[in-house]
Amino acid sequence: MENQTTLEKLGDKVSQVLEQYHSLKDDNEALRNEIVTLKSSLELKNQELNRLSDDNAMKDLEIEDIVSKIESILN
Repeated sequence: MENQTTLEKLGDKVSQVLEQYHSLKDDNEALRNEIVTLKSSLELKNQELNRLSDDNAMKDLEIEDIVSKIESILN
């Protein structure tokens, strides 16, 4: 009789461990998916940042060109 009780306890513990394993496995998969989403979002933001930086550099060149033209007119 005592062996059944011990086996039942062991079975319950194994079931708990399996439940935790599956829960953690699901959590892990969700975190992996979130990482993929965040990496994708980061890449898009980096591309936008690079585009804006390039636009800013072009605007700086345009401003320098305008300033040069104004200086040449004033001289």
